[in-house]
Amino acid sequence: MEMKTNMGLLDRTIRTLLAIAILPAYILGIFSTGTELALISIAGVLLWTGIFGFCPLYMALDIRTNRHR
Repeated sequence: MEMKTNMGLLDRTIRTLLAIAILPAYILGIFSTGTELALISIAGVLLWTGIFGFCPLYMALDIRTNRHR
């Protein structure tokens, strides 16, 4: 499986900002342990997909938010 970019700049930016926004809630311990683990896992996935511009779910559903098809 080749990881070709399938996310546009706006999509990547939103995902990265969401991942960064989750970080203070984790650091401050606002939520219970289970919720914190779920949030930090989601933030990790959002950050990874935002940085690399590749979303496996988009590939499975044949979705592309970038302009190059």
